[in-house]
Amino acid sequence: MILRLAAILLLLYALGFALFSVTLGQPAGADVTQAIVVLTGGPNRIERGVALMREGRARRMLIAGADPSVSRADLQKRLGPGTSKVLRCCVDLGSESVDTRSNAEEAGRWLSKNGFTSLRLVTSDWHMRRAAYEFRHHLGPRYSLLTDAVPTRPRFLTLFGEYNKYVLRRAAVWLDM
Repeated sequence: MILRLAAILLLLYALGFALFSVTLGQPAGADVTQAIVVLTGGPNRIERGVALMREGRARRMLIAGADPSVSRADLQKRLGPGTSKVLRCCVDLGSESVDTRSNAEEAGRWLSKNGFTSLRLVTSDWHMRRAAYEFRHHLGPRYSLLTDAVPTRPRFLTLFGEYNKYVLRRAAVWLDM
C-alpha cells in the first residue's frame, strides 16, 4: 500500500514536471499597464523592460533586485544609446530584494507608493510561473497582473531546480509556512 502511494506520488511529480517544462511563460501582447516590474537575474529581462517603456506600454518601470552599486549610468552603458531618456524619467532601481518573494514585497511597496493598480511582470520564461505565483500571493486581487516572459533556452537542471522551488513554495503557502 505504501509502495503504491509512493509510486503514484512519484508519477504525479514527474507528470507535473513534464507539464511545467512544456508550458513555460510566453511574451505578452501589446497590452498597456500602468507599471512594469522587471526581475533581475537573467539575460534580456532589463532590455525587454526598456523596450516596452520606449513603446509606451507603461508609465514607469521598477527594476527589482538591482545591485545597490548599479547606477542609471551603468545601465545606459550596458543598454546603449537611445535609452538615457527612458532611464532618467521613468525607471526606478530597487535594491531591497534578494529573491523572488522579496521582489514581490518590494514591488508591492513601490506600486502602492506610486498609486499603480496594474503591472506587467517581466522575467525569464522558466521563472515566470513561480514569480507570478509570488506576486499574486503577495499583491492579492487589488492589482491586475500581466505576465510577459522573456524566451530562453533553459537547461534541464535550470528547469528541474525551478520546478522544485515552485512546488516547495506552493506547499509552504498551502501549509501556511
